[in-house]
Amino acid sequence: MKPGRLACALAALALLVPACTAPTPAPPVAPTPAPPAPAPGAERGTPGWEITHPGPEHGIEGYADRTSALPGDTVRLFVSTTAARFTVTAFRMGAYAGSDALRVWQSAPVPGRVQAPAVVQAPTSTVVAPWQPSLEVPTGGWAPGDYLLRLDGDNQAQQYVPLTVRTPFNACRIVLVNALTTWQAYNRWGGYSLYDSPSGRKPQRSRAVSFDRPYQARDMRAAGDFLFFELPMARFAESLGLPLGYTTDVDLHADPHLLDGARAMITLGHDEYWSSAMRANVSAARDRGVNLAFLGGNEIYRHIRFAPSATGPDRVEIDYKSFGEDPARLTDPLEATPEWRSPPYPRPESVLLGNFYQCNPVHADLVAAAEQNWLLAGIVHTGQHLRGLVGDEYERVDLAVPTPRPIDVLFHSPVTCGGKPDFADTTYYTTSSGAAVFSAGTQYWICGLDPGCPQSGGDAAAGAAIRAITERLLRAYAAGPTGAAHPAADNLAALGIH
Repeated sequence: MKPGRLACALAALALLVPACTAPTPAPPVAPTPAPPAPAPGAERGTPGWEITHPGPEHGIEGYADRTSALPGDTVRLFVSTTAARFTVTAFRMGAYAGSDALRVWQSAPVPGRVQAPAVVQAPTSTVVAPWQPSLEVPTGGWAPGDYLLRLDGDNQAQQYVPLTVRTPFNACRIVLVNALTTWQAYNRWGGYSLYDSPSGRKPQRSRAVSFDRPYQARDMRAAGDFLFFELPMARFAESLGLPLGYTTDVDLHADPHLLDGARAMITLGHDEYWSSAMRANVSAARDRGVNLAFLGGNEIYRHIRFAPSATGPDRVEIDYKSFGEDPARLTDPLEATPEWRSPPYPRPESVLLGNFYQCNPVHADLVAAAEQNWLLAGIVHTGQHLRGLVGDEYERVDLAVPTPRPIDVLFHSPVTCGGKPDFADTTYYTTSSGAAVFSAGTQYWICGLDPGCPQSGGDAAAGAAIRAITERLLRAYAAGPTGAAHPAADNLAALGIH
C-alpha cells in the first residue's frame, strides 16, 4: 500500500468512521464527527421533493444566516410570506433509491408574515432584505451534503433555500464545491445583480451583492444554479460510493486548511467568481499533490473580494468589473476587481485551469482527440462526436497566455461563436507534486451525467461516454495524486496548436 493510502486508512481506523482526521493541529475542542452519508442507493429517497406550486412572486421566500453549516449547527431562517402559516422541510440531495432527495427534518407550522421591503444600499446598489429571523433549523444528525430547505405556505406557494452541510475534515476525500459566489452574482432579487438593474441599464447594476436576501424565484426555483449545474454531479459521485467531502466556495475562501489532506477538489458547472484567497488556497493544494477537476467552461474569470454584513463575515461579494472604478485600486490594488486576466495585474485563469475562457453562447458536439489517453482509452475513439455537450460557454488552449505543460487536449471540438470559427478544448495536465488537473472546457459536461440531459437530447452514447470518463477520473483521483500513474503527454503539436 502506498504511504498516503496507509495514512488515510490508519486515520480512518482510529476514528472508526469513513473520514480521516485533518493533518492540521487539533482545535481546543474537537468537533463531533459528522454522521456518514448513506451507502449509495441503500436508502430509499423521498418522492415529492420538487416544487410544484411556486406561487406568485413574493408569495413565500427566504434566506439562511449562513451559506454552509457543520453538522449540529443551528441555522436561522429569515422568511417573508403572504401565507398565514408555513412549514420548512429539509431534503438532502443525492443518490437515493427512487428519488434524488431524502427528507431529514420538518418544522412545525410557523406563523407567517410579510417582512420589510428590500433596501438598496448606496453607493454599490447592494440589495438586502432587512428581515427578522422566523425560525431556527437544527442540523444535529444530518449527514454532510447538499440540502434544499423547502418553504411551503398555506397559500400554496413554495420556494427553496439552499444549504450546504459541510464536511468537518476533508482528508482523504474528493471535495465537491458549491459555487455560491456565481449563484449570488446572477441573483436578481430586489431588481439588482452584478449584471442587471431594474432599469435594464447595465451601468446601474450592483457593484456588490449580499447573501442577506433570497435567491430570485425565477432562478432555478430560488436554488441558484444547483439543480442544473451541480445536482447531477453530486448524485453521480455519490452513486460511486467514493469518500466525498462537501463545501462551498465561500468556505474555500475563508479556510486555507480546507483542502488539507484531500484527494481532490471538484468545482462544478458554473464557477466563474473567485476571490484571491480561493485561488491561492486551490493553487497551494495542487502544489501539495491535491488533484483538481473543473467541470465547467468559465471558471476563475471574475475577480471578487468579500466584506461582512450585519449577519456575519463574508456575506457581501464585491465585483466592480473594472480596475479604474474600484476604490481598492488606491489602497490594495491587487484586490481591485477587474477580470483576473485584465490589466494592470493580469493573472490569467489558464495558469490553474490549463485552458482559457473564450466566448458564449455556443452549442456544439464534443469531439474526441486523444483516444490513447488513459481517460478516453476504450471509451471513445478519436473523431467521435458526443452530441450537444459543448456550451453554453467554453474554453480552449491559448498559448498566447501562460499554459501549463505538458498538457493533453482530450476533446478538440469545432465551434462557431460570434461568427468566428474556434475550438473548445477539454484538457488534462500534471504537475511535479503529482497532482493531476482536468478541465472540461464546457458548461455542459455535468449535464452529460444526467440520462435526460436536454443539451444532448438525451443521447445515450454521449451520456454513457461522459459517465464512464468521469467515473474513471474520480476513481483515479480517490487513490491520491494521479500524475505519477498517469502523467500528461503533450499533444498540442499534433493538433496544430501553436
